[in-house]
Amino acid sequence: MRSRLGIFFLLFLFLLCSTSQASAAEKVLVMDIGATITPSSDDILADAIAFAEDGDYQALVITLNTPGGVVDATLNMMEQISATDVPVIGYVYPEGTKAWSAGTLLLISMDVAAMSPYTVIGSAQPVTVTASGSEPVNDSKIVNALVATAQENARKHGRNDTTAAQFITENLNLNPEKALEYGVIEYIASDLNDLLEQVDGLEVKGQELKTSGADLVFYEPPLRLSFLNIISDPIISSLLLLLGVYAIILGLSNPGFGAELFGIVAIALGLIGTGFDVNIASIFLILVGVALVIVEFQSPGFGVFGISGLVCIVAGSILLAPTDFPRNYTPAEFQQTIILSVVSPTIVIGIFLLFVLYKIAVVRHSTPKFGELVGDFAVADDPFGPGEFGYVRHKSEIWKARSEETIEKGDRVEILEKDGIVLIVKKIDASSSLSEK
Repeated sequence: MRSRLGIFFLLFLFLLCSTSQASAAEKVLVMDIGATITPSSDDILADAIAFAEDGDYQALVITLNTPGGVVDATLNMMEQISATDVPVIGYVYPEGTKAWSAGTLLLISMDVAAMSPYTVIGSAQPVTVTASGSEPVNDSKIVNALVATAQENARKHGRNDTTAAQFITENLNLNPEKALEYGVIEYIASDLNDLLEQVDGLEVKGQELKTSGADLVFYEPPLRLSFLNIISDPIISSLLLLLGVYAIILGLSNPGFGAELFGIVAIALGLIGTGFDVNIASIFLILVGVALVIVEFQSPGFGVFGISGLVCIVAGSILLAPTDFPRNYTPAEFQQTIILSVVSPTIVIGIFLLFVLYKIAVVRHSTPKFGELVGDFAVADDPFGPGEFGYVRHKSEIWKARSEETIEKGDRVEILEKDGIVLIVKKIDASSSLSEK
């Protein structure tokens, strides 16, 4: 009897452990790429993959809504997806969004590729923005390398490698129905739960997915990576660099307010955000612009140095915005958006800064107001005698005054000097007053 109870007890423990293990395994981690792929995106993906591996998750779902981004980060992310044992599912989500350029290359490198309704993938032809507009990159070395990478990733996952190449060579764009028909994705799903129901039972990387009814756990990167992701945005990092430059200009022109310290910190953060890959020509132009603005500040008036400095800073900011290929792999429209986002506030801030510096220069080079009183004339508001104080009116302002002689109300007096807030005056006789007139 005891032996039977022992067997039942062991069987109960076994079933309990098996149930707890099964429920623990029925989890899916969801990571969102909802903006530009930045130099920090690959670090965030690495952390999410490690989180999924340690937590024994069934799969990692990466939701995509991106115009593209940094090529080096995208290539690193492809390698990480290939290296991990966790099944990785790419999902263009939510409805009405897109995964262009680098986002498309990332999607076709996933173990499973899916799209939600009314989404778009494609626009993977490399372009660069110039002064005359956008131009496609026709360097065969660059284009062929991208095509080969896209095709090999497509073949690895049984997808249409011809269409993968057309994303790059023909700037092809596909909606979910066409992408499924052309064989570059496997599923169209209305939401995450629908996607998990459809992929349930699929064998990926030697394991069967058990995702039906699985718990969704939404990945949140640690604070350090979240902050790095914010400053890595091409618009934010460029603006940080420019704000740092303006702060240093203001700090050097008007020391004592800590603007220089803020400028140094902003420039350091901007450099970290760009991954230290900054156009040397942009830095040179901005430094020249800074020097010209400072020269303008040192000279009276608003002249050619200030305008030239502003032009140099604006031109430098255009080159500073990371729109060049192959570092930043995004459609021309998004690259132009980056330029407008950086240049517009640059012009506004630059004009405001020059206006401030102009006002500071006017104040510094102007004659003190109290010095203009000496030698001017005023009218007595009340009578006062020697050793007494009275009041005089000077250009609608009432001043306290004293004199060595008797002053009657209405007498015209000359201001001899200023003693603190008291004017020293003398009476102007009738003949002198007449001659002044």
